[in-house]
Amino acid sequence: MTATTVPTVLTARALLLDMDGTLVNSDAVVERCWRRWSERHGLNADEVMKVVHGRQGYASMAVLLPDRPMEQNMADNARMLAEETADLDGVVPVPGAAEFLASLAGLPHALVTSADVALSTARMAAAGLALPDIRVTAESVGASKPDPEGFLKGAAELGVDPADCIVFEDSAAGIAAGRSAGMRVVGVGPRADFHEPDVVVRDLTQVRVEGVAGGGIRLYVA
Repeated sequence: MTATTVPTVLTARALLLDMDGTLVNSDAVVERCWRRWSERHGLNADEVMKVVHGRQGYASMAVLLPDRPMEQNMADNARMLAEETADLDGVVPVPGAAEFLASLAGLPHALVTSADVALSTARMAAAGLALPDIRVTAESVGASKPDPEGFLKGAAELGVDPADCIVFEDSAAGIAAGRSAGMRVVGVGPRADFHEPDVVVRDLTQVRVEGVAGGGIRLYVA
């Protein structure tokens, strides 16, 4: 399946938004932190970078170090989150993100991120973006993307059926999570195009949103 890039109109009742790679470009710090981690563990950093996007850190570590006890992954993940939260150099908004979020005022939407509260708050602030009122963070779920728990929880908190939600995602794990939740997926950025979202956009300047009668959302993809 190839995602469509032609002008498209979609309708939904709620939008569920990933953060890293979707609203915020944090690739520079993610690369720095995970390449240092790779060096400490004697792993090929290029191969590691193919795994880590979209997942919580402990879940990436479990894939990369399958024989290591999970309690070590969890402890290492806590250190990684603190390191990432302290390093905001190069964190910038994805083009169009501020305008896109502003257009969602009064419309049902939620942030669904693998970052924890501290990291998501720091990165959104560094990018100059307002946090949605409803947020599903690492602390909110028991399973990382590609498990659909986060998106299902976001839909439940908004009181919307999963089939009536559209996910915005950039990573393989996130796109898989959205699909597993029974939701349509708009892929954002170059990573997304490899993982079969329903629609793919270069960035959020290609997306326009408006509310419709009865509480629906109409999404225009240019």
